[in-house]
Amino acid sequence: MRDTAFFRRWMAVASAAVNREAARLTELDSPIGDADHGSNMQRGFTAVGAALEKDAPDTPGAVLVLAGRTLISTVGGASGPLYGTLLRRTGKALGEAAEVSDEQLRDALHAGVDAVAQLGGAAPGDKTMLDALVPAVDALGTSYEAARDAAENGALATVPLQARKGRASYLGERSIGHQDPGATSSALLIAALAEVAAA
Repeated sequence: MRDTAFFRRWMAVASAAVNREAARLTELDSPIGDADHGSNMQRGFTAVGAALEKDAPDTPGAVLVLAGRTLISTVGGASGPLYGTLLRRTGKALGEAAEVSDEQLRDALHAGVDAVAQLGGAAPGDKTMLDALVPAVDALGTSYEAARDAAENGALATVPLQARKGRASYLGERSIGHQDPGATSSALLIAALAEVAAA
């Protein structure tokens, strides 16, 4: 069973990963976006850390709802609402339980990913964060490591795709040949979850 401390650690490890990879995320965003994905995500996850310290939520669901709310209010562009929706919806699906099973977490993440798809009107293959998140959540039934690998492979698989949603879609064929920054940061989030689960 996974308790509140597990979810706090997940957010802390994710924040450290975003900090470490911020320059790379911005580099990926430069040719097909606004060149601010790394700095936006860094600002958002720094704020998440501060919010969790200040409010100290006492259930797994409350940790994710607060993290999601914080991302929505601090991250610019589309990333804030999309990431915020992912975490908030996942947190709400977990409910008030003090501990959750891996199966409950998987089901809740499914709900979160579905909410992102609905909000962005996107599907796998559109060169968005869903290209990492959908295969990752599907692979969670096998293991956290399988989910991490599926997310990383999904992010890499965005390189030859033409963007059909989001800022990059305005570029048409010029979006081909670039790795999607949102899928890349989503893979970091799943890798952080796998790391904490393995600890």
